[in-house]
This record gives sequence, structure tokens and C-alpha cells, in this order.
Amino acid sequence: MKSILNPYLNFNGNAREAMEFYNSVFGGKLTMSTFKEYGAAQDPADENRIMHAQLETDDGIAFMAADTMQGMDYRTGTNYSVSLSGDNEEELTKFYQGLSAGGAVIEPLRKAPWGDTFGMFNDKYGVNWMVNITAKKA
Repeated sequence: MKSILNPYLNFNGNAREAMEFYNSVFGGKLTMSTFKEYGAAQDPADENRIMHAQLETDDGIAFMAADTMQGMDYRTGTNYSVSLSGDNEEELTKFYQGLSAGGAVIEPLRKAPWGDTFGMFNDKYGVNWMVNITAKKA
């Protein structure tokens, strides 16, 4: 699978509603998972919030989204990241290392609860990035 670049939107408890709306406009396949499904809710109020949503259309439109958890900073207008994903570990690790240089690492690149390798950072220009390296199938 080649590496892809797409926006990643954050919402404050209404990611499901927003992604269902976008799906009604763009069509395509929408998948969503909650924090509870991954055992990642730190507060019971977060259990049904969306940990990850992905919308992909046949004509190449793709974006992802999540709800912020209780207590996380959320500001309209800055509630997005750029996401790099795919299964090319060497390429995506190089992108993570290069883009994060001089920036602020939020999550080091490491194995995530969903089985992939994942990391987040703000680059030296203030852009939020997420890198997800798909785990190899056994």
C-alpha cells in the first residue's frame, strides 16, 4: 500500500454526527470506533466518543476524525492534523523523524493499542501531524 496524506479532524463530542454528515454529502465507506472499543477511555464520559473515524470514497476523497477526550484542549479553527499513513515502515518512519525535527513530540512513534505503529507531533511551524504505520499481516 502506498503512503497517503489526508486531513484528520478533531471534534468535541460530535465526531459521529459530523462524520455521518460528511458521509451523506460525499458518499463512500465510513468506519468508526469508540474509545471504549479500544479500552482507551480514561474517563467513563469518553467511552462512547469516537477514537477514530475514516471516510473514503471511490474517487479518492479520504479524511479521518476523532473526538477529543475530557480535559483535552479543543479550539475551533485549530482542530485538525495532517495524517500520513500506509504500510511502508521505512518511508513513514523517515517522514516522522524528518518532520518532527525541531518540533514538539506529542506521542513517540510506537506500537498503538490497535496494533499499528503510531506517533503525533507538532512540527517547527506549528502544524499538527499524525503518522500511522499499518501493522504487517501475519
